Amino acid sequence: MPDKHQSGFVNIFGQPNAGKSTLLNALLGENLVITSPKVQTTRHRIMGILTEAAYQIVFSDTPGIIDPQYKLHQKMMQHVKSALEDADIAILVHDITTPIEELQGIVNGMKLKVPCLLLLNKADLVKDKKEIEPIIKKYNDAFPGWDVMAVSAQKKTNIDKIVPAILRSLPEAPPYYPDDSMSDRPVRFFVSELIREQIYHLYHEEIPYHAAVIVQSFEEKEKLDVIKAEIIVTRETQKGILLGKGGSMIKQLGINARKNIEEFLQRKVHLELFIKVRPKWRDNDNYLREYGYN
Repeated sequence: MPDKHQSGFVNIFGQPNAGKSTLLNALLGENLVITSPKVQTTRHRIMGILTEAAYQIVFSDTPGIIDPQYKLHQKMMQHVKSALEDADIAILVHDITTPIEELQGIVNGMKLKVPCLLLLNKADLVKDKKEIEPIIKKYNDAFPGWDVMAVSAQKKTNIDKIVPAILRSLPEAPPYYPDDSMSDRPVRFFVSELIREQIYHLYHEEIPYHAAVIVQSFEEKEKLDVIKAEIIVTRETQKGILLGKGGSMIKQLGINARKNIEEFLQRKVHLELFIKVRPKWRDNDNYLREYGYN
């Protein structure tokens, strides 16, 4: 091991749909966390661990910062609060095409006490690239002492500059996790998230926001894994939409999710999906606990 070893917790914050999850996947070189163009895709705090000989960076992807409307949202914002408390370094992800005032409002409420790296994401959407430097200067002036850079998580532009910037402030410490760890979450969690990701891609309007996914059983057999999962919704009408005409939509959901789960597990999978209606689960403490939103 090198004479100097750095380790620490680098937690990622920002508004919904700023590109936090896409950024984490780009940094890890793995599709660890689910993404979608819809807001509020991330509901949990998910750690992704990047380990090299001289350092270990424990990233945390957090839910987008919102004004809570349900107990589910309150749980999501508790993840943000806990991530603020244990961060060694904060990464703030801000859509470069949105006003600076939106970021200032968030920053005022966060009361950051650690080094901060401000990433102006979606720089590929700025048509005139000559505008980028003046934009960066504006944010540098507004947030003195912060590292500010324009990136595109989607296009992986300037992603290679982020780790060196982190290492300038990362504490010296031994690794917190074994070398082969990718996350602190169990496999079942990622399987349920991969199913939920396809709900975001296939369905519209309220369905993704009213749905939760619970893996009820995960049986590892010799030639394949047998997975049974429940999709929880709040109304019978939503169950009908999930099923689709003649069960066509739930069938497509199963096909898409199984493909991604097999890619993730590197094994053949038999996936069975069931739908359960639980009215107002997003405001019920017992249901939220049962579904993993502790």
